[in-house]
Amino acid sequence: MTTLQLVLIAAGVALVVAVIVYNRVVEAHWRRGTRGAPPHAESAAELRHAEPRHAERIEPTLNIPRGGASPAPPATATKPDRPLQVADAGRGDDEQSAGHAALPAHPPAAAAAAGPDADIECIIRLEPTQPIAAGLLAAGLHARVGKPLRWFGRTDGSAAWERLTSDSSGRYGEVVACMLLADRTGAASRAQIDAFARLVAELAPGLPAAVVPLDPVREAQRAEELDRLCADLDVQIGLTVQKHEPETIQGTRLRGVAEASGFRLAPGGRFEYVHEDTGAVLFTLQNVRPEPFTADSLRLAATPGAVLVLDVARVADPPRVFDQMKIAAKRLATTLGAGLVDDNGRPLDDAAFAKVREQVLTASEALAAVHIEPGSVRALALFAG
Repeated sequence: MTTLQLVLIAAGVALVVAVIVYNRVVEAHWRRGTRGAPPHAESAAELRHAEPRHAERIEPTLNIPRGGASPAPPATATKPDRPLQVADAGRGDDEQSAGHAALPAHPPAAAAAAGPDADIECIIRLEPTQPIAAGLLAAGLHARVGKPLRWFGRTDGSAAWERLTSDSSGRYGEVVACMLLADRTGAASRAQIDAFARLVAELAPGLPAAVVPLDPVREAQRAEELDRLCADLDVQIGLTVQKHEPETIQGTRLRGVAEASGFRLAPGGRFEYVHEDTGAVLFTLQNVRPEPFTADSLRLAATPGAVLVLDVARVADPPRVFDQMKIAAKRLATTLGAGLVDDNGRPLDDAAFAKVREQVLTASEALAAVHIEPGSVRALALFAG
């Protein structure tokens, strides 16, 4: 076991304990404060933990302890379709400064994966008898075993690893096959690890190459440990823009306002707000109802509201992205004549927003503490699916 793995495990245990204690303190404080405070004084946007990641996601609200009742539908992000007309006089100084600040850039894809990541991937080394072309690995490059695969090659031990694709033109004296140990669909199973090992073993004779074997039992254990750690770090924040019953928002109006504000309807049934320079999704907008947004549904139907969602692990500088999402939510609510509420229908005020931002910062720092930098290639792999 490497030093980094020991650090990850120790940090994960400490973090889990800290999160549980913190949530209990928040709950107790909220319960005490509700007697003499407004109903929304301690309310916050939807804060969600995936627990466990391989089952239906349990997404409690900020003031419900872990294991409490699951809230309404998953949150999403929304933006108006026409240019929003919001008077600057109604915005606080923090909103004005954040609104003009550049959104954080996502780490470029090339910065990824300069090589295999032994802390989050199951790795099998191939030792060819002589340098080989990537074409000989075609069956492996296109294989599917249930978890993402990556292949790397290098000319010799002193060279940098190169990600191998069908278009790779070099010849490689060393090759490694990598399978992700965990993502939001859960930990890699023993069956998947065995399938991965068989895939590499079947390719080796045709190269020819020797295979450095792995311990499937140990790899399955590592996958479970990593998945448990990530489950406790998996946080999403939702801000709901909602009409008072029985009023609804016409789909065509919602789409127009969202697209005019920079959102684009994505195939997954939600709108995405994308960073102009990098193409990274910063936050999303989805239906408050369980139905996805589609071109047809938006043209023919209406909805009582939509949810802006920030996926903390998948963006660089989450607090800053939250500031941007908060401004978008306020503008959207104003333009559509809707309210801005948490998942229990309680209005969100500036005090509640400040508390949510603290949670975003805490979640961001917790990820960084275990060497999963928000928005990094490592984070994007672990929090995909």
